Amino acid sequence: MTGTEVDEMGPIDYLVIEFPADRPPDGSALPLLIDLVERGIIRVLDLEFVQKGADGSVSGIDITDVGLQGDFDVTLFAEAYSGLLDETDLAEAGEALEPGCSAAVLIYENTWAAPLAAKLRHNGAQLVASGRVPVQGILASLDALEAKS
Repeated sequence: MTGTEVDEMGPIDYLVIEFPADRPPDGSALPLLIDLVERGIIRVLDLEFVQKGADGSVSGIDITDVGLQGDFDVTLFAEAYSGLLDETDLAEAGEALEPGCSAAVLIYENTWAAPLAAKLRHNGAQLVASGRVPVQGILASLDALEAKS
């Protein structure tokens, strides 16, 4: 990837999605991810799977060995490799997991925001803070408001 290509990219985010030990990933969400890619909303840069053993050890899982079911081509994601995600990142993601659980680690570009981000960068602007409000936090706030009324 050239410097010009990087300069034209949208913001890059990551997700670590934990799957319970008794319900490993089945692939039911992948068609929705594929739809986001096909509509140009995101571009998957990396998608890796890890699992955490009962002893706390973390190991990678090849996407073809995850046991995903459904009518989609997993090679679309098996070939997603940007080099941004390394073994240290996967180990850190695994630390966040409960023993026995597995996770998908996804790095993606927000392609929908690329033109805005590029224009702002060309005008000297820079992103100085970013964050996400977790759904659990929103639900807790709504519950607290409801309890007051």
